[in-house]
Amino acid sequence: MDHANSAPAYGLWSLAIINSLVFIIFAFSFAKPQNARDWRSFGAFSAFLVALFTEMYGFPLTIYLLSGWLASHFPGVDFLSHDAGHLLEIMFGWRANPHFGPFHVLSNIFIVAGFWLLASAWKILYHAQRAHRLATTGAYARIRHPQYIGFVLIMFGFLLQWPTLLTLAMFPVLVFMYAYLARTEEADMLAQFGDEYAQYAARTPRFLPALFAEGNRPA
Repeated sequence: MDHANSAPAYGLWSLAIINSLVFIIFAFSFAKPQNARDWRSFGAFSAFLVALFTEMYGFPLTIYLLSGWLASHFPGVDFLSHDAGHLLEIMFGWRANPHFGPFHVLSNIFIVAGFWLLASAWKILYHAQRAHRLATTGAYARIRHPQYIGFVLIMFGFLLQWPTLLTLAMFPVLVFMYAYLARTEEADMLAQFGDEYAQYAARTPRFLPALFAEGNRPA
């Protein structure tokens, strides 16, 4: 792929705003925050998306900070072109259209899986909340916090597609935050449902499904 003749693809703030809003609203339609804890988790996810699309279309901070290293290791690549922003494809030698590169394809799988998990989990949770009972079917029969895992899958997918220094720094912080929120949520559920939740938690892994979390099998 010849990047030398590609036009600069940054300073497109309208695209940064539109893409941020589209994905945030799309995620909101599945997550539907109900309380302060839900809003914290969704707000952190939204901040990740804003940081991502700001660098993808607005100002390429990572490209500028790494410009010397990138120029010396990948001569002839125009890093102000949009295609070159797919850094993993560039670094691993993919020279065709990066949108069909292995990392981009894999990222799409993670993003779609994350949104699918959010959608399926919300459907189960919504009906459980209306009936004032625990959500223990569907995705909740395999893991206790499918919505948090959905957010993590989407963020990881975007990291594969368009890694930036800021989102790489944010990702582990957000994963830690989701783990903390999950434990806080479990304490609330235990106080509300008592032994019923304790039994559910004993048979259902917190984050990894039984296939990968040996010793925990959903009923």
